Amino acid sequence: MSVPYVVGVDTGHTGALREADHLLRSLAAELGLPADVLGCTHHVRDGRRPHTALSFAVASRKDARAAWRRLTENPSEEPGSLVGVAFGDHRHGPAELAAGAAHAAAEHRARAGGRAVLYPGAGAVTGVLTVARLLEASAVERVTVLGSPEGPAMEAELLTRDHVRPEWRDGRLVLAAMPAAGGTLVPFEVPDPTPCCADH
Repeated sequence: MSVPYVVGVDTGHTGALREADHLLRSLAAELGLPADVLGCTHHVRDGRRPHTALSFAVASRKDARAAWRRLTENPSEEPGSLVGVAFGDHRHGPAELAAGAAHAAAEHRARAGGRAVLYPGAGAVTGVLTVARLLEASAVERVTVLGSPEGPAMEAELLTRDHVRPEWRDGRLVLAAMPAAGGTLVPFEVPDPTPCCADH
């Protein structure tokens, strides 16, 4: 598998992951990225406060350069619209945001980190499906089960809750799952986590 061209984007987003997912999807559509784009969120711990940056990997240098141009040539002047962008050795935007974008792009390019939101086959992994079907229908390469040193059986059923967010680990896109009722599995990440102390 060839190394894709990766563009990192950092808006300084500090909200919930579901908001970062929405931002990533919106930006991919706005940039006109191809259907096989692999878009990830990344935790950025450097700088003044922890936040989430984004990365987009495409197979074509032309698509990556077009995204870079759209992000850097006509930046919005509205307050709160500052953005950092990184592509290869190029950086754009405020230093802290450009560094966050570079971090996201480097993690994704090395396949060492990043939580995939957009990836080939993401639309097909909904409802209930077997582990074998998940691996066959999507870019997910491996499933791990919390508390189990062994991987799941290929025929094990995964209740996706229509929310499958694999992560890059050691060069592979891996979905962390956990046991559920009736011998089934569910993705470890909950679709809409309840914020801490929500009832207080």
